[in-house]
Formats: sequence, C-alpha cells, structure tokens
Amino acid sequence: MTTQTAIAPQRAGQPHPVDRVNAVEARGIVKQFGTTKALDGVDLTVRQGTVLGVLGPNGAGKTTLIRILSTLVRPDAGTAVVGGYDVLRQPKQLRRTIGLTGQYASVDELLSGTENLYLIGRLLDLSAKQAKARAAELLERFSLTEAAGRPAKTYSGGMRRRLDLAASMIGHPKVLYLDEPTTGLDPRTRNEVWAEVQRMVVEGATVLLTTQYMEEAEQLASDLTVIDRGRVIANGTVTGLKAQVGGRTLRITPDRPAELPEMVRALTECGITGGHADPDGRLAVPITDEELLTAVIGVLGTRGFTVAAIDTEVPSLDEVFLALTGRQAATAEESAR
Repeated sequence: MTTQTAIAPQRAGQPHPVDRVNAVEARGIVKQFGTTKALDGVDLTVRQGTVLGVLGPNGAGKTTLIRILSTLVRPDAGTAVVGGYDVLRQPKQLRRTIGLTGQYASVDELLSGTENLYLIGRLLDLSAKQAKARAAELLERFSLTEAAGRPAKTYSGGMRRRLDLAASMIGHPKVLYLDEPTTGLDPRTRNEVWAEVQRMVVEGATVLLTTQYMEEAEQLASDLTVIDRGRVIANGTVTGLKAQVGGRTLRITPDRPAELPEMVRALTECGITGGHADPDGRLAVPITDEELLTAVIGVLGTRGFTVAAIDTEVPSLDEVFLALTGRQAATAEESAR
C-alpha cells in the first residue's frame, strides 16, 4: 500500500459520534480477489486508547484488513464500525476520524518537508496558520526541523518514513492505522517512531498496528491478534498468548552443535513434539510439566547426546508466532538487509 490517505479533522460545530468502549469493531469481514480469499470471516476489536498489534506472515491479509477499515476497499461480506461510524454506510464521516500510513513512504519528493505537511494540513481543512503550526510541530517531533526546507527527494529512507508518519498525524486522528510502519528502518529511527506512537496513545489516540516484528509488538501493543491465511487464529495479551502456547521452554545447548537436527529427530521419534532449533543454535522444547522435562533429558541421554548447558524460560513472542503459524517471524534487522 503506497497511498497516503488525507483524513479531515472534525469541524467545529459538527456533532461527534457517540463515545464507544471500542474504537474499532469488525465482524465477519470477507474479501476475495479472484480465486484468492484474502480475508475469511475476520473479527477484530480495538479498545479506545490502546494499541492493537495485528501479527501475521506476508500474505496473511493484514494490509487488506487495513484498507477495508480505512474505506479504501469494500468488503465482500461483514460489518465494521470505526470511531462510531459504519465503514459502508458512513465512509465520509469515518475518514474524518482516522489517519493512515501504508507500508511504504508516499511523499511528494519535489516538495520540502514543510510543504508536504502544510499541503496535507490544508487538504484537511486546517487554516493556513493552523497548517503551518502543525507542520512545524510534527517536524520537530520527528527530528526533521533541520531538513524542513529541503526537497523530500534529498531525504534518506528513514527521513521519508518519518515525514510520511507525520503526514498521517496532521489531523489529530482519533484512530491511527499503521501498516508495518518500521519496515526497513534503522534501530534509531524505529525507536523514534515507537516513541511517537506511545505519545499519541497517551494523548488519547487509538492505534491499529500491523507488523511482523515481535519486538515491535511487545514494545507497543496492549493486545494482539494473529492472522494467518485470512483468518484470526489467536487473540489476547502478550502474556496471555505466551501462556496459551506453553508456560516454559526448555533450552539445551548441544556439546556438539552439528547434532542439533539429530536431537530434534530423536525427540520426535519418542513422541515429544514441538522441539526445534532456536536462532541461537539451541534445542528449544515447550515444557508443560516436570515429567516432560525429565523425559526430554532422558531421551537425549539414552541416545548418547551430550549437552553443554540446560536452561528453562518463558516463551518469547517470536516462539508464540512460530507455534501459531508454523513460520518464523521477521526481525527488523532481517528486513533491513
């Protein structure tokens, strides 16, 4: 998605929608493209003043969901209400309550940073004075003040991304959609984006964040929804999803690293499932009780494997993702390569 959606602020004197406990409610959302069903009955709830992280591998349907909730794509079935407005029946009113940043920065490269933000502000019905002030405020927030007068084409990729995010915030949106906002960003820029999202939530905004990065979800999200192949496969808090997958993980460092695949096979042959190699070259096995822990150690000893270290720990969110989808989640560093 590359389109920056301009969302107008609520005009003075306009009636506000009725306050709701949930900022976003979607039920039974279906969308099909040809023979491909991108979304297959998705339900989604985002509480006001929180960040909902929507996790899923590439092709899971995350971007299609965002486009439907922002009125850019019409669903084939289902209902959705955002900020008190129905996506299908009240699209114009709904657009006045949201901001959207797609997966890739979409700024006018011939305009300066200030001109980009000023233009969006004016399109959102801000007065010239308001648009200029808001542009200056956001340029400062995203550390772009020194580059404010330069054409955007001279900006680095990270600077363009920050400018794009600033544009989505011009209208003080009640609900902000961020579709994989930090893809390819360096750690410093990513942290700046996270800080700004957290500041907006403190100020009362609601954020729907799609991401493949577990560290991003853990840093920002109050609640999580995991989507795979167009369906919701899990909901809950970070802690709750970890508990759902398994309380602890046994991590065993092989004395001979080359034997790791054989250790996994040995456990599987003995009926112990879920064992896999973690990114650090250790054998990771979800442990539900002490008997299972003892059984793992027993199998490895019987098969003649020697170990250098044994540890137990609660599962990481990355392991939760792997257990739920059968695929490894991306890391920010991998995406930047």
